[in-house]
Amino acid sequence: MPEAGAPAIAVDSREDNFFSQALKAMGAQTQVCTLPVGDFVCSDRAVVERKTRSDFESSVIDGRLFEQLSRLFETYSRVILVVEGSESAGILQKASLLGAYASVITDYGAAIFFTRSPESTAELVFAIARHEQIAEKRTLRISGRPKGRTLSQNQQAIIEMLPMVGPKMAISLLMHFGTVENIAKASEKELLEVEGLGKKKASAIRRAFTIPFEPKEEDPESENERESGEE
Repeated sequence: MPEAGAPAIAVDSREDNFFSQALKAMGAQTQVCTLPVGDFVCSDRAVVERKTRSDFESSVIDGRLFEQLSRLFETYSRVILVVEGSESAGILQKASLLGAYASVITDYGAAIFFTRSPESTAELVFAIARHEQIAEKRTLRISGRPKGRTLSQNQQAIIEMLPMVGPKMAISLLMHFGTVENIAKASEKELLEVEGLGKKKASAIRRAFTIPFEPKEEDPESENERESGEE
């Protein structure tokens, strides 16, 4: 444990160096490393995912946000999503933004905070780590403790990996078709029978199952690390 008043914070190496320096200036002991999930680990149960306004809105559109939240909750019980920036990126309309915020809170149970700048984000991260480690006497554990999944949770996770499919749609697909195999075999017309699944999503799902695999020349591990480390 760090000395009283000086929490330890793990900072993802893909975050800007500003954060490790700012947190050190506040008195934190920082450990910069490649985190398996999240951008800042504040205790054995608390993790912070930071997104700029533009990345938040983009990640809602491509479904990346909800995939990340699922992975975060597999490891940590307290997930804090920070949306940084003073203005909307203008990618999503207000109703869609509010719907995304509602999903983060009600479907996943994550806390969501809005900060105006990286400085404000660093202050919040420091406050969370200090509360967890000093007030609550919790330790810092980078990897967390993964939770075991049931068969149904594994099935849902498989379907959530499909393009443009979030938790609710994954459940709807599984309820409608019964098995993962049936979803994979379903035609676009059959997929359109699922309530709320439009032609664009149906087409994307069919493509995921039917288009031949073409490995990229780029190292996939490097690409995955870059994607998971985006703001």
